[in-house]
Amino acid sequence: MLPEIHELGAELIAISPQAPTDSLSYQEKEELSFQLLSDLKGEVAAKYNVLFEVPSVIKEIYQGFGLDLAEYNAADEWILPVPAVFIIDQDGIIQFADVDADYTTRAEPQDIIDALKKL
Repeated sequence: MLPEIHELGAELIAISPQAPTDSLSYQEKEELSFQLLSDLKGEVAAKYNVLFEVPSVIKEIYQGFGLDLAEYNAADEWILPVPAVFIIDQDGIIQFADVDADYTTRAEPQDIIDALKKL
């Protein structure tokens, strides 16, 4: 739906806690045609109130699988953003927000298109 997003005068920007080199590698590997930015210390996520510290029980599970989230994200902490979609207008006002602590629940692309059409 990226062409339709562009037709509506909008840009898609993804923000990840991954290190910039990992984000760039992912962007190139998946041939993404939109910007994938890095939020190393969760500063952007914190400003949008979607940052959380990974609970110790989850940290232990991740470590059991050999995943060191702090190393993976090039951060000193085990932090992650809650998946979220924001449509921000040209004045910097959030016009649409979809935030759900259940990472398996995401905004439907058509809902995003419909919200853009209302601007």
